[in-house]
Amino acid sequence: MPRDQRRLTAIVAADVVGYSRLMGRDESATLAALKAVRRDVVDPCVAAHGGRLVKTTGDGLLLAFTSVVDAVRCALETQAAMARHGAAIAPDRRIVLRIGVNLGDVIIDGDDIFGDGVNVAARLQEIAAPGGVCLSNRVHDDIRPHLDTAFVDGGERTLKNIARVVRVWSWSPDWAGAAAPSAPPLPPPLPDKPSIAVLPFANMSGDAEQEYFADGVVEDIITALSRNKALFVIARNSTFTYKGKAVDIRRVGRELGVRYVLEGSIRRAGERLRITGQLIDAGSGSHIWADRFEGRLEDVFELQDQLTARVVGAITPVLEQSEIARVLRKPTESLEAYDLSLRAVTAYNAFTRAGNAQAISLLERAMALDPGFALAYGYCAQCYTQRRIWGWEGEAPDISVPLARRALELDRSDARVLVTAGYHLLYVGGLDEGADHVDDAVEIDPNYAAGWAVNGLCRLFLGRGDCAPYFERALRLSPLDPRRWNTRNGLAQAHFIAGRYEESLRCSAQALGEVPGYPPSARVRIAALAMAGRLDEARAACAEYLEANPSMRLATVRRYLVYRRAEDVEKYLEAFRLAGMPA
Repeated sequence: MPRDQRRLTAIVAADVVGYSRLMGRDESATLAALKAVRRDVVDPCVAAHGGRLVKTTGDGLLLAFTSVVDAVRCALETQAAMARHGAAIAPDRRIVLRIGVNLGDVIIDGDDIFGDGVNVAARLQEIAAPGGVCLSNRVHDDIRPHLDTAFVDGGERTLKNIARVVRVWSWSPDWAGAAAPSAPPLPPPLPDKPSIAVLPFANMSGDAEQEYFADGVVEDIITALSRNKALFVIARNSTFTYKGKAVDIRRVGRELGVRYVLEGSIRRAGERLRITGQLIDAGSGSHIWADRFEGRLEDVFELQDQLTARVVGAITPVLEQSEIARVLRKPTESLEAYDLSLRAVTAYNAFTRAGNAQAISLLERAMALDPGFALAYGYCAQCYTQRRIWGWEGEAPDISVPLARRALELDRSDARVLVTAGYHLLYVGGLDEGADHVDDAVEIDPNYAAGWAVNGLCRLFLGRGDCAPYFERALRLSPLDPRRWNTRNGLAQAHFIAGRYEESLRCSAQALGEVPGYPPSARVRIAALAMAGRLDEARAACAEYLEANPSMRLATVRRYLVYRRAEDVEKYLEAFRLAGMPA
């Protein structure tokens, strides 16, 4: 065949998962197992679908097909046959493949093939789940009318040594709505409006104690940007996962699914403050602008406003300056009260009994300094909500409802106030009132991830249909949020009420994996196991829960079920009866 002949070819790249580990354990047995897999599984399947083996690369295979449908059928059937072949083999000795499929123009040189299409197939194989298959978008478009197998859209990916972005589609044999744990997470697609992530600003003050201040400034900038409905803004809890790390801005953009990234630094020296910021196009890595804002410490809110206005003006030039000004607000006139509230949020986020008590104490001081500081009242009410959920009540008088109502009296235009106060009212029986405030919060700030999560809880407790999309929206707005376990717990409850018990178990397992022992997640797991008919597991889970919570009874569980619909409450109680919860 003449050199450099080109042909459109469906390319399949396959590779053994953990090959080095297997060889290190037993070279002879691994080579024998690999030969058996080739002989009994792979080669017959390739021949049945009209493919040919191009070459082997130790633990890898490169295959070529004239039909892309046949290539994908071969990949799927190979993985199914591999699962059957390995069923009787110990997991730590089993041969498992990853497979990538691409369609591209290749250069044919004798029996070998080369070109970008081959390279893409190899990179797709690298990001496939163990036992799974990963396709390029071109392959997926061609096979969709011919195959019933559902592939999950993984969005656009930047693959190693591939110049262009490739949209990928994935399939796994145990697919349950999320990538297999060992597969790299698939990034979200870009929203259909300008999107931005604000990274933690570097503290240039030379004083580690000022970290909380720098973080608070960034949080306020995020809040101001979020109020602008023309923007899609990633939540603070996700962007702060990059704190203290050297980051590649283009990678941040891919992982968070945003077009722009804002980074900067803060220097606090005596009564002087300097804030620098630079706005970067995450797709190209190029700088859109950089600027420096200086003033007295008491001017911190004005400096934040100036930076925020520059960001909005740079990426949404169609917005009127009056709209920019409308979304910028000072949380308090007292810098010391502001400082105390930032310390309180840090203590609250420790999710410990001591941290909760410290946060309440700090917020009480902030409210005394500035009785008009609405957010301090809202945060304090939220601390009491945390005490209630974790069972830490009784340590101090519960004055939470007046705190929540005072927060709302002071400021109903701040989404954080509406959510913190509404969240508490929700848990103390004010379902309708709490839901109304949270609805208003999402209307004011459509980018507030916590607002969407609490909105989902409101709808869940009120029985307003399937509210899973609200929790999913919260996860999209804050994909790396360290508190995503709480949102996943809400999603687990939504799936349970909707009768999707296996999905509920998946979400509750994810939540408990991040925060072991979280009571609401432990309870929904017990209930889902029972209603799924997995009674032995439900009883074991219930016994474990009772060991950690020996005073818990059905009547106590009932107290935590703030569902309005009697059938939802009874569903939970019946599940706990089946699981063996004492009356």
